[in-house]
Amino acid sequence: MSQTSQPGTGPGTGAPRRRHLMDPNAPRKAPDPKDLERLQRVQRRVVSVLVVTTILHLSVGFVIAADHVAEDRLDARIGLNVIAAAFMVGGIAATLVINGRSWRSPWLLLGLLPGIVGLWWTVL
Repeated sequence: MSQTSQPGTGPGTGAPRRRHLMDPNAPRKAPDPKDLERLQRVQRRVVSVLVVTTILHLSVGFVIAADHVAEDRLDARIGLNVIAAAFMVGGIAATLVINGRSWRSPWLLLGLLPGIVGLWWTVL
């Protein structure tokens, strides 16, 4: 393959370089540390929301599965609701750790909510 350049497009022609291309003669300036800190904070929040919503859907799925278990299998219904609560507590603990907080928090009690609601809905 031969590489021929068209007249007027080479690096020595003085044509302005397009802005979306990297210019080795003018490197980008270093990002501001405050901007990086804000970006990391937003990233942590986004990941936290994703973790909580994913685990919440999983926990609700376990509660719905408990509702579809046969009436005579009370042990399976209770077990699925306990698993739902355990997953939700774990998801909240993971969210606290992602945000740099201690995983031991009163917020973990909120994770028991799917299990309690599930027991009320499926067993009582």
